[in-house]
Amino acid sequence: MSGVDAAVRAPTHLLYLHGFRSSPRSFKALRVQAWLQQHRPDVTWACPQLPPSPRAAVEEAQAVLARWPAGRFAVAGSSLGGFYATVLAEATGCRTVLLNPAVDPARDLAPHVGEHSYFHDPDRHFAFRPGHVDELRALTPAAITRPERYLAIIAKGDELLDWREMAARYAGCALRLIEGSDHGLSDFDQHLPTFLDFLQLTP
Repeated sequence: MSGVDAAVRAPTHLLYLHGFRSSPRSFKALRVQAWLQQHRPDVTWACPQLPPSPRAAVEEAQAVLARWPAGRFAVAGSSLGGFYATVLAEATGCRTVLLNPAVDPARDLAPHVGEHSYFHDPDRHFAFRPGHVDELRALTPAAITRPERYLAIIAKGDELLDWREMAARYAGCALRLIEGSDHGLSDFDQHLPTFLDFLQLTP
């Protein structure tokens, strides 16, 4: 795929960051994990349950990356996790795959301050606080640098985020624009090969 730095080796470690109210039981995370277990068991996988605080979530992700060999890891993220993945990519220069990434989560999540349950465990609740919106604002990268390190898979049918805004934010990056689909990428199996090819993980 164009935009991939051929000199960069395939990652030996992959960190996946889920979205708001999601978890490591995310459909997309489980699909990637299952594929790696079957086809690339040599790749180290991590998909932690991220805390509600954006600052704490990024710090937790940074702690995972700090244990891994520099230059040999990649990060993927969906929705809010895509925003976090961008923060980490700008800090480390790693290869990154984004799935319907949040562009301005401080703006989008400000109306959702309050108590929430997790999609995959409705009995568990967490508080999203006004201070968390401030943390998102403070974390927002000023610009996307080294766009060749990014692949953004964006659904025009996303019912939560504007695909035009996502495409504009990641202009110059490798883009896969999907006609239709939805925010959760329920047709993710169709796009998994693109995800894997960009990271040079296919056998």
